[in-house]
Amino acid sequence: MPESHAPTLAVIGGGQLARMMAQPAIALGLPLRLLAEAEGVSAAQVVVDQLVGDYRDLPTLRRVTDGCPVVTFDHEHVPTEHLHALEADGVAVRPGPDALVHAQDKAVMRRRLAELDVPCPRNAVVADVDEVVAFGFPCVLKTTRGGYDGKGVWVVREAADCAEAFSAAEAACVQVLAEELVDFRRELSALVARSPSGQAAAYPVVASTQLDGICHEVVAPAPDLSEELAGRAQEIALRLAGELGVTGILAVELFETTDGRILVNELAMRPHNTGHWTQDGAVTSQFENHLRAVMDLPLGSPAPRERWTVMVNILGGPDPEVGRLYDGYPHALARDPHLRVHLYGKQMRPGRKVGHVNAYGDDLEDCLERARHAAAWFRGDLGNESE
Repeated sequence: MPESHAPTLAVIGGGQLARMMAQPAIALGLPLRLLAEAEGVSAAQVVVDQLVGDYRDLPTLRRVTDGCPVVTFDHEHVPTEHLHALEADGVAVRPGPDALVHAQDKAVMRRRLAELDVPCPRNAVVADVDEVVAFGFPCVLKTTRGGYDGKGVWVVREAADCAEAFSAAEAACVQVLAEELVDFRRELSALVARSPSGQAAAYPVVASTQLDGICHEVVAPAPDLSEELAGRAQEIALRLAGELGVTGILAVELFETTDGRILVNELAMRPHNTGHWTQDGAVTSQFENHLRAVMDLPLGSPAPRERWTVMVNILGGPDPEVGRLYDGYPHALARDPHLRVHLYGKQMRPGRKVGHVNAYGDDLEDCLERARHAAAWFRGDLGNESE
């Protein structure tokens, strides 16, 4: 391995988020060392310095962080006690365990947000079906740990609907959180970056659309969002980043209610799907600012480059043989030379995120049509004919 004068950053997790950290790391001259969960996973295809192992194993975590002054994450699932152990070893864990636990454990997050008087859906930890009945239907049940992309979340409308949630929680040795089923107009996301020295940068608030619990489409900035609500969302995100001691990217997922309020839905302390638009639509991408933040470098500008940017995820369809992916380039790039395509090196599987496209410009409807067409083409939803 060639010697570098820059410190090596350890990254835990080999998914697409770690993969997309690699490109700005190259530009910054910042070496990465990866802990991948298996050979050939998304980030392992592009990060040379890597170890394959289990993020739940402390000796493995110590091996991958040996000689690395800082460690960061592709996901939030590393056991909290292991992160404290790494800190005791002298490794700068960013975000730290006392911050990250608020993204790992929904019950901890809800309690802390209540203490900070941050607007949230009505919620309660429930021990059994009787307590869900007392909470009231309809509602949403969530396992307090381990859920993502719609997993570990159930909308329940009567007592008979609750069994699966409690079975899943019991199997995972976690609690169940009940939340009110919010009557929302749309979902928003406020993304900020924060460094250990306290510098912070806020990206424009975006609107996101979910499909089967997975982020499907993002429009930046959120159309028809009042300056007052946008400012309030950014203020909440910046305040939470400071109060929770976040280092790196914080994504605050929000509900915009039909009566004009915003409520905090979820927190993520890593680059986030709702920030993928920044790769092509912002002066500094979320991935570069995450690296800058965790290494305590000055943050880059979060300002948009264009009036509108639309991100659409490429999800695997029901037939894994249909998707085009690399073979989709000739049509998609010839049809739209301004399109930006990001593929993750993954095999097609139903509902799996395998890439995304970004389209930008002055006309929102045009950006939406271009991004949607390209994503559908890669997915295999469109015919072979050129348009």
